[in-house]
Amino acid sequence: MPAESAAATTPGAPAPTDAAATPTATPFTPSAGRIPILGIFPQVDGGRWPAKGYAGEVIPFGATVFREGHDAVGAHVELERPDGTMIDRPLHRTHSWDDEWRGLAQVDVQGDWRFRIRAYSDDYATWEHNASVKIAAGIDVELMFAIGAQLFGRLASEADRPEAERTLFSEVAASLGETAGPIPDRLAGAYSRAVHDALEVRPAQSLVTHSEWQPLRVERTRAGSGAWYEFFPRSIGAVRDAEGEWTSGTFQSATARLPEVAAMGFDVLYLPPIHPIGEAYRKGRNNTLDPKPGDPGSPWAIGGAAGGHDAVHPDLGTVDDFTAFVAAATESGLEIALDFALQASPDHPWVTKHPEWFTTLPDGSIAYAENPPKKYQDIYPINFDNDPEGIRAEALRVLEYWIGLGVHIFRVDNPHTKPLNFWEWVIHEVNTAHPEVIFLAEAFTRPAPMQALAKVGFQQSYTYFTWRNTKTEIEEFFTSLAQETDAFFRPNLFVNTPDILTEYLQFGGMPAYKIRAVLAATGAPTWGVYSGYELIENVARPGSEENIDNEKYEYKPRDFTAAEAEGHSIAEDITRLNAIRRTHPALGQLRNLRVHGSDDDAIVVYSKHLAAEFTPDGVSDTVIVVVNTDPHSVRETTVHLDLTEFGLPADATFPVVDLLTGNAWQWSAHNYVRLDAFSAPAHILHLIHETDPDSEGGTP
Repeated sequence: MPAESAAATTPGAPAPTDAAATPTATPFTPSAGRIPILGIFPQVDGGRWPAKGYAGEVIPFGATVFREGHDAVGAHVELERPDGTMIDRPLHRTHSWDDEWRGLAQVDVQGDWRFRIRAYSDDYATWEHNASVKIAAGIDVELMFAIGAQLFGRLASEADRPEAERTLFSEVAASLGETAGPIPDRLAGAYSRAVHDALEVRPAQSLVTHSEWQPLRVERTRAGSGAWYEFFPRSIGAVRDAEGEWTSGTFQSATARLPEVAAMGFDVLYLPPIHPIGEAYRKGRNNTLDPKPGDPGSPWAIGGAAGGHDAVHPDLGTVDDFTAFVAAATESGLEIALDFALQASPDHPWVTKHPEWFTTLPDGSIAYAENPPKKYQDIYPINFDNDPEGIRAEALRVLEYWIGLGVHIFRVDNPHTKPLNFWEWVIHEVNTAHPEVIFLAEAFTRPAPMQALAKVGFQQSYTYFTWRNTKTEIEEFFTSLAQETDAFFRPNLFVNTPDILTEYLQFGGMPAYKIRAVLAATGAPTWGVYSGYELIENVARPGSEENIDNEKYEYKPRDFTAAEAEGHSIAEDITRLNAIRRTHPALGQLRNLRVHGSDDDAIVVYSKHLAAEFTPDGVSDTVIVVVNTDPHSVRETTVHLDLTEFGLPADATFPVVDLLTGNAWQWSAHNYVRLDAFSAPAHILHLIHETDPDSEGGTP
């Protein structure tokens, strides 16, 4: 009986159907590829958003690559620049026991890049391994020579290889094909350095498999590296008369401070909001609800009779004064960052013109901002759901206005209290028209929203660095920044802010301020200082972690020159740190930080290494940082270094120079250190590689 008839008469079998009515099944196509490529990095949520880089950054690329059986595999990363030109870099197995392949490539221009992983069967590595094992054992000797001759003959015929390579491979094929002569002589050419170097760049590949293209957005260098300084223009040059009445500083008086900030080595000057400040519910000194006549109020209570977000506070000057200030900053080598705070005082023009942009409570009042237990009666938050299109348009208009006046960096106040898709839209619109614009997120919030802001476009973010003070906390925090969130999250390690004076700083004295500056300046390529930090302003308002007499609510002129003369300033230390950062390109990278060990629970050790191929002078740059995190004591211990991170053998010895003091030592993998928190709480050591031109080559 025919099979189809048998099926039709089997009890319980389905009735036959009309074959013409049966839909044609789509053939299944395996997604793995001939050579599986999994776990590609860098990648953000499966490619939903582009991974990030900045011009000059060295980025690790890689994936998990393997194949069936015992034949060898290899992998490369192929990067396509914005102009369509290609970079091809080999990847290497990270460990002999796993299948992760990793390699470094430097992105050199701003724009939208893409990359993919190329995996292949490495025919030379397979033959080399088999030949080494079998020929040594006297097994299939001539067969292995014949396979090798055939392989090199194939390589010699590949038209896309340089002529010198084809000639080399022809000679190797001929040598392997000889049936006489000593075996080592016949193998010598196939195992030569010339062959290995040629196949490192253009391997002997078959079964070539490509991953999908992955997006990579490369932004300008300042998006990922720089030193920030914050001051309030109204405090610079502010004076008080005999009756106690204040006259505000202006953009013109603040200009005098620009050369001093630049001389400390800072790249970016961040200004809190410079707009008119509301009178209604104005806060008094130390955040009281009882302002005195002349109290200037919080700059974040934006808006008044003189205008809103597109206006300049009359006490500071005019728009022309602001543009002159920007020009003076540029001449001093500083770029201006302006605060962008989407909120309003009760006196803001928006409150009258667009009451729908705010939340009206059942009693008819407008909800003010709160962050319990803190209350901000002088600030109305925006309700983004009542008129999302109108609010988007106004935010974009305001940003375009300040961009037109020369501002290309915005520090965004509390972005985590606004919808994520709002920021994704705004940053996309701005960066499409102005790819040079940088947004810094002031988002002290939970990890998920903090990281999501970075994913949707924020180029930088404040972090919880100020609350990471112990050795363990710092090691875990730095490792996470360098190796876990590095594809999208760029930290800006501010040591303090007008709102943050941690207990560590309150009770650690000058040593604590020096320690935190070293950690911030070397732990990430971007760090920041709020004015007054260099003067060790460490007296808190009782019951808070804010400075007493907080500058947010009053004028605070400072005599920096007198403080330095009296020894109450660490401006010289900060200047030294920024000079070290500018001289050592390894410190301009984020992803190269590696934690090392010490026998003391307060001494943290980490390094940053940049290979010679990525440095401007072609000399490897290695910086080793050793910090005593205990600001109250002297600590002695042994530090333990993994020298393989620097491309050195485990038993190597090498000279180091302390970039803070100029002292020099001979170091190895294990070294004694003594760090006195009061005189020298840290070493920043430059490892002098043998290829360096002289022993002073890394000292700024």
